[in-house]
Amino acid sequence: MTATAPASEPSEAAVIEPHDPIGALREPPFRRFVTGNFLALLGSQMQATAVGWDVYEVTGKTLDLGLVGLAQVIPVLFFAIPAGNVIDRYSRRNVILAATAVLIGCSLALAYASRIGAGTAMILPCLLVNGLARTFLQPAKSSLIPTLVPRWRFANAVTWSTSSFQLATVIGPGIGGWVIAYWGQATWVYLIDAGFTLFFLLQVARLPPLPAAAHREPATWRSVLGGVEYVWRTKLVLGALALDMFAVLLGGATALLPVYAKDILLVGPTGLGALRAAPGIGALVVSLALLALPPMRRAGSVLLWSVAGFGVATIVFGATRNYPVALAMLFLTGALDMISVVIRHTLVQTWTPDAMRGRVSSVNSLFIGISNELGSLESGLVAHWFTRQNDVAFGPTVSVVSGGIGTLVVVLLTAVLVPSMRRYDRLTDGPAKTDDR
Repeated sequence: MTATAPASEPSEAAVIEPHDPIGALREPPFRRFVTGNFLALLGSQMQATAVGWDVYEVTGKTLDLGLVGLAQVIPVLFFAIPAGNVIDRYSRRNVILAATAVLIGCSLALAYASRIGAGTAMILPCLLVNGLARTFLQPAKSSLIPTLVPRWRFANAVTWSTSSFQLATVIGPGIGGWVIAYWGQATWVYLIDAGFTLFFLLQVARLPPLPAAAHREPATWRSVLGGVEYVWRTKLVLGALALDMFAVLLGGATALLPVYAKDILLVGPTGLGALRAAPGIGALVVSLALLALPPMRRAGSVLLWSVAGFGVATIVFGATRNYPVALAMLFLTGALDMISVVIRHTLVQTWTPDAMRGRVSSVNSLFIGISNELGSLESGLVAHWFTRQNDVAFGPTVSVVSGGIGTLVVVLLTAVLVPSMRRYDRLTDGPAKTDDR
């Protein structure tokens, strides 16, 4: 079976065909890819829960939870831009296969570290290598998806892809927490992750050979940095990426969930799994709604309001001591973030020429890595700085609430500094249908 390559613009008839909620799944290569990717993401979410629990169980320090994020973002900071150049020069499928094989090795190493009760001295190097592999894997996957579906089905493919991710975030943390509680340690979580990731590797290997992107410029610094230059010139893309980066950098509370589960809400590892799953449940509900609806209108304004709502929900979560309220607020953060993710990913890929998708996707991954992993470091550091000897909740509360307030400030600044964001209308509109560059 040959993958569908969107080498040309869809016909007008294709553009106005009735909305098909499962259109992307009708393409066999995409269906195979998204099935394997779902299991890999499921294992990854289980592993993220296990790592946080292992580190906090051994050290009891919020700062070490921040170091978990730092270890995984360092490779992104140094290798994201070169990774994009590799992805645009070589087979994206082969890049995915190589990176996935490394992830399997990391999971096995973490299983051994958990089995012997090793601390951060062994866990952090594993996460460093894990982060390096993901620096190549994530933009390679993002760049591959547009070659698996026709362009007019790409927004639907993004929604299905993000829906599978959100479903994994719903199921994965709960399974991870249950496995830890049942066996009393996280070793089996890492082994399960290795098995699921192996399944994804086999599914990608079954994809038909896909040509490398048409990027054949000499390997100069200008070509390597082409993605950065393109994003900088395209202000709408830059605004969307920056909005997401600073909002999650400031407003993310994921790194401190082990503290909330163990010391503030007093719900243990099973409760931690539920807390980590709650955003995914919210995102999954919204993703199903987006699949049923036609392409979004007034997407720019919707993006701004969704990120603002994310900030408000984060503030309430940080301040509450009620477990059901905490779950409800995390549900809302996931629901609102899902809207942001679909808009951002669709915008980035539809505005980017195929020959530059690897490099632009790597810039996107750089923004995501900074927001997610440095956001974990920021949360851990702020919680550490505001630690009170007789009040374990004070530092984490200050960290989460102040981050939510910062998110609202970022939304306001974006609305003022990038006015084209407020004018951006349909997700199917590309550069030719808007005056913003």
